[in-house]
Amino acid sequence: MLLASAMVTDQLNRFAGFGIGLASLFTENVLAHPCIVLRRQCQVNYHARNYHLTPFTIVNIMYSINKTQGPRALWKGMGSTFIVQGITLGTEGIISEFTPLPRELSHKWNLKQIGGHLLLKGLTHVVAMPFYSASLIETVQSEIIRDNPGILDCVKEGIGRVVGMGVPHSKRLLPLMVLTFPTVLHGVLHYVISSIIQKLVLYVLKRGNSHNLPPEGSTSIQSMLDAYFPELIASFAASLCADVMLYPLETVLHRLHIQGTRTIIDNTDLGYEVLPINTQYEGMRDCINTIKREEGMLGFYKGFGAVVVQYTLHVAVLQLTKIIYSTLLQNVS
Repeated sequence: MLLASAMVTDQLNRFAGFGIGLASLFTENVLAHPCIVLRRQCQVNYHARNYHLTPFTIVNIMYSINKTQGPRALWKGMGSTFIVQGITLGTEGIISEFTPLPRELSHKWNLKQIGGHLLLKGLTHVVAMPFYSASLIETVQSEIIRDNPGILDCVKEGIGRVVGMGVPHSKRLLPLMVLTFPTVLHGVLHYVISSIIQKLVLYVLKRGNSHNLPPEGSTSIQSMLDAYFPELIASFAASLCADVMLYPLETVLHRLHIQGTRTIIDNTDLGYEVLPINTQYEGMRDCINTIKREEGMLGFYKGFGAVVVQYTLHVAVLQLTKIIYSTLLQNVS
């Protein structure tokens, strides 16, 4: 009887580890997508008088857009974001396979290894850049004037951007060379900040748990939960810190990518009507100076309320899965 109970608990542990990870992944890539869509629309909307710095105004505008355009308006471009992630992972694997650049850092790392590893990350972002641009357009383009894009349109548009063909763009379109530095800077900094925060949080959590170790042979619910949650909490904290710290740079990056692409976005002040993007930034420095001059320092944080909603949702899902897992374990034991 005891053996059967132990086997059930062990199976439940394995299932729970998979389930908790899956719930976190689902939240990051699917449930959070409406927040990402609205956050990007706010970032590129230089017309906006409402900066949506709090979650309350964001939820309100989400409701308005959903009411006037239907739920599809908040889920647009999700397929292309998965494609960009796939291209990024594939590119990183291929480059690391055919070059000495390390994909992972060993425990006995040195400055040369770190430099090579960060160079690999930078090169990966350069390759993925045109596809990221195409995906960004899909997520901010208004549903009102948008055709139904195919799942691989992101790839087609990305290749078209590189070879200078495809959808006609205006003369204000910035060359990919101009976009390379801000794109690589944002990508590498995001990776560095999130990696440092993740390792730091994981160290603190595991050190805290080591002082509260249960007796040997104990199968307390808390000890089982402690086996799965530190990694997820560390990953959550790392993404949150990197997104918050780099939000102004991301605003600049998205405005540069969207310029000259003839993109029409939703009016984020009203929740209905559309607005054209007609910026004339000459590059990264000009974009920073123009935002500072015309929209103030808070202009870099337009749509920040969407980040609050996104990570609040993530916390809620993590907490819910923890409660469900605790209840299942109590019923088994």
